[in-house]
Amino acid sequence: MSGSCDLDTRQALSSALGVVAGMPGAVVHLDLSTVPFCDAASVAALVRASAALSGQGRRLLLHDPPYSLRKLVEMFPEECAALEVAA
Repeated sequence: MSGSCDLDTRQALSSALGVVAGMPGAVVHLDLSTVPFCDAASVAALVRASAALSGQGRRLLLHDPPYSLRKLVEMFPEECAALEVAA
């Protein structure tokens, strides 16, 4: 993914996550290295996508998330528990 994830791109993010959910494999890797910002609604969409994949016995692994996403995960650990960030 690239660009900010916010109100202006919410529909595109939903579409992209639908494509990601349809990708084969036990682990779906999502590169966020060129995403400078994720708002709370975008993080919630990532949580829902990760939970949906988990329900299929699969994982969504986030790579290089922006500071805003990491900060929201830190502030709301229970709500974001479904998110898995690569080390």
